[in-house]
Amino acid sequence: MSWSIGWSWQAPERVATLAACEGGAVVSSGLSLTFLEADQSIRWTVDLPFKAHAAAAVPGTVGVLAAHAFYLLGTQNGGFVHEGRTTPGGFLDLLPRPGGGWVLACRRGQLHLFSAEGRGQRRMESGPVRRLVGWFDREHLLWQDMNGHLCCGRLTGEDRMRKLDDQRWSWVSELHEGRLLLQGADGGLWEGIPHPFGWDRLERIESSSVEPMAAVRAGDGWWVLGIEGRLQNLSSLDAETSETSESVLAPTYGDLLVLCTPDAMMTCTRDGLLRQWSAPHLRNAERQGRYKAAADAALARDWDERRVMFVRARDAEDIGKLSLAIELYEALGRAEDVKRLLRRQKEGGE
Repeated sequence: MSWSIGWSWQAPERVATLAACEGGAVVSSGLSLTFLEADQSIRWTVDLPFKAHAAAAVPGTVGVLAAHAFYLLGTQNGGFVHEGRTTPGGFLDLLPRPGGGWVLACRRGQLHLFSAEGRGQRRMESGPVRRLVGWFDREHLLWQDMNGHLCCGRLTGEDRMRKLDDQRWSWVSELHEGRLLLQGADGGLWEGIPHPFGWDRLERIESSSVEPMAAVRAGDGWWVLGIEGRLQNLSSLDAETSETSESVLAPTYGDLLVLCTPDAMMTCTRDGLLRQWSAPHLRNAERQGRYKAAADAALARDWDERRVMFVRARDAEDIGKLSLAIELYEALGRAEDVKRLLRRQKEGGE
């Protein structure tokens, strides 16, 4: 069975950005932001002071860039979780951070870290950023600079950054399941598996001749939205299938592409025609995608709980309640802190 259009929806005004969210999508149309469910029903529509030019979502929260500000909205009813943080010149791109929080790239060449609630935490000098590509883990972030190089930054107390290599890429996809799709200066497409210091694998896709604008990795491989608006499956093309098969979804013309689940994606034109594509043969992959989303949400909750427990342990230590602090540090697996406080108890007690 092939991919097919599940439904279409026409936005009332031109669309600036599209972000996958909880199986559906958040659409920026004019000054409005609309949450479309997977079945095309509208969960909510809210008005913003300015047109949103970028958005990203995690379970429960949508991050939005509009004018010079960063906003957080709840997915339940579209209410503001945080009513905006601004920076001179504004922000260019945003990504949710594993375990909770956000990273934003600004026009002045800095990366801004925010908490899950939208509180600013710190900044890192990165140089001008073309796009944020993805996270390897909670500390290591991958981005593309304005010269086309891929850079990795370690966002800890002592910030560090380096280029993966000297290759300049004209276009880079987001990081999907540890994989990247890239276009070289000669127009050729490559698929790579990067790590913070280089590549585990980097291979040229010889049979493809696509000028990509966006790409997602669904249950059956990479789908690429070309500059002419055609949506193509690279795995099927590499297997030398004909262009009349399901490897090409035509005729469809769009400017934006997001993956909602492993068996559902959406395309949208700037004029506001949104199409939802579904693949019945990938329903098992979609179910695995739901399991992963639930695991990611649990990880975020676990991170928040650990952070609260650490603050309690630190406060207990500060006021001399060493037995309580030892119990909390032990629950967190911080063996060195437990040993340190046990020594302190022997020396002076509580």
